[in-house]
Amino acid sequence: MGIYVLLILAAFAAALLSGAAGFGGSLLLLPVVTACLGAEAAVPVLTLAQLMGNLARMASGWREIQWKSVGWFCLTALPLAALGAFGFTVLPKDLVTRCIGGALILLALLQRFKIFRLKGNRRTLLAGGAVTGALSGLAGSGGPIGAAVFLSLNLAPVAYIASEAATATAMHLLKTVLYAKLTHVTPQAFGTGVLMGLAMVAGTFLAKRLIRNMERGRFQKFAMVLLCLAGGYLLLFGA
Repeated sequence: MGIYVLLILAAFAAALLSGAAGFGGSLLLLPVVTACLGAEAAVPVLTLAQLMGNLARMASGWREIQWKSVGWFCLTALPLAALGAFGFTVLPKDLVTRCIGGALILLALLQRFKIFRLKGNRRTLLAGGAVTGALSGLAGSGGPIGAAVFLSLNLAPVAYIASEAATATAMHLLKTVLYAKLTHVTPQAFGTGVLMGLAMVAGTFLAKRLIRNMERGRFQKFAMVLLCLAGGYLLLFGA
């Protein structure tokens, strides 16, 4: 019973973070789920929980979703997520995860000091979607990369959160179907994912209240700091 309480509390905290920043939930949850349920079940269970959490993030800002940007992003993200899901047992997840962390820190610093900035255009959405989809399938999470791409669009906080969540929902839905066919997830693990997902729904709607009136520039700085922290965590600890 204690393990399930821990997983539910961790899911709520993860949703509170990702609901406020647009990413970060999987970074908190993956090591916790792996320790509690084992590596084999971690990615499928986490995918199911994140699917429910991202549906809630979509619903919380439905009217502000930038559907055109979501469409361009998903055009490359979905096929690459499917390919990554088939190959996620082949490549060493630890190496992939550390590479993501290093890239995030470099990207955040380059943008912060105006050495390089992602341009919020169609090309960035297509390239970012491809990278995010591949990493999401391979390592269980490409969310911080997708967050960096949507930050480049300079959207209002709720529009940014909901739009990025729409792309994540599409990828997690696809991966849930594929993981169900590729892995052997027990009914107990499936139920755990659903309970964690419900906790993420609650955390998501609380986070919306926190960011609704946050000034756009301040929000951008807040999200950029979290990108650096997420990158540092991945670089140091890996998968």
